[in-house]
Amino acid sequence: KIFMNTLKYLQSNEFLLDVDLWRLFANLEELNKISLGFLKSFFETVKEHVSKSDFPMDFSSVLRKFFQGDLCQTHQIYCLNYTSAVFYLENLRQREDFGTYLKQWCEQNERCKRLHLPELLVAPLHRLTRYPLLLNNIWKRSTNETEKGFIWSLKEKVEKSIRDLEGKVKWLDNFQKFRQLQEVIIWPQVWDRDKRFFVPEYLKQSLRENSSENILSSANRLLLHEGRLTLAESTRLLDVYLFLFDDFLLITKIKRNKKKYGGSDTGLIPVCPSLAPELQSFVREGGFCTVLDQPIPLDRLTLRNIDPIHVTVFSLRNAFLIQHENRYRQCIAVFLLQAPTESAKKTWMSQIEMAISNYTMQHETKKNAAFCLPAESSEI
Repeated sequence: KIFMNTLKYLQSNEFLLDVDLWRLFANLEELNKISLGFLKSFFETVKEHVSKSDFPMDFSSVLRKFFQGDLCQTHQIYCLNYTSAVFYLENLRQREDFGTYLKQWCEQNERCKRLHLPELLVAPLHRLTRYPLLLNNIWKRSTNETEKGFIWSLKEKVEKSIRDLEGKVKWLDNFQKFRQLQEVIIWPQVWDRDKRFFVPEYLKQSLRENSSENILSSANRLLLHEGRLTLAESTRLLDVYLFLFDDFLLITKIKRNKKKYGGSDTGLIPVCPSLAPELQSFVREGGFCTVLDQPIPLDRLTLRNIDPIHVTVFSLRNAFLIQHENRYRQCIAVFLLQAPTESAKKTWMSQIEMAISNYTMQHETKKNAAFCLPAESSEI
């Protein structure tokens, strides 16, 4: 509340007006109000019991009011915004004026006990996970069987609520990561990627409208593995960054130019904390990834190990080969890749093999389900 109320005060004096309170603190005020109401009611019950020995310790009414009311829902709303808030805060902290607000106006306040805003923002998440423990302790000490049954059912509902929340948070985190990747990964037009293709100017706009960028907009796609490798071309070694998704492999060139393909400034793109640290670092420096070739579907990918003795002439170590085949099993592209270490090479190869195996298994299951005929009638 120190951070939130201080920001409100500064904004009332026309400082930091562009900072969005909701994006940082979400429904924190409502959450504080409901949590405090629960604690007051809870301790009032204890107080009544202590002051009047004949007064029964009945928590049922308090628990029913709050746990069947808004207590868990307000926590869920806050928790669903948490990843976005951390993302937003991380980018605001780069600003000098926002840094002054954090350090000079808030963190030096003795009531913060030297805690920083990220450490405080996570507290409601921890609180929510402790409610089942509280309910379990009350259940253990309860002597009324009806009350025990009610408290147990509440505990199970809260645990289910937390499990559902974890799934939603993971989905949101994945969504934000892919939205960031759409900003970082640049898809050159086919005529820019390969000079063999000639397209008249009047057709280019219609082809641009069928852009490949939306390939990463699916929230159901998963990024399994990523990292930096070296691609051996005929005359040079090229720095590349690979993205292994659950349905295709994407090979991109690392670019460190300040200007994004198309003219926008990548330095202004907020960096998602769920991105790999290596990718975060060069995105902050204005870097981005340009797609080198079309995505390689996992059912069209062949992986080959390269024995060190066969590539010593090129001074390559820890090398493996990726072969892209078309639907007629013809090889249409080959990529000779070098990992920084033997361990990294083995990790890449095992990750790709596992991804191909899982992809094949899933599609075989779907295919069998599609062609599964109903059982023959006994009357025929």
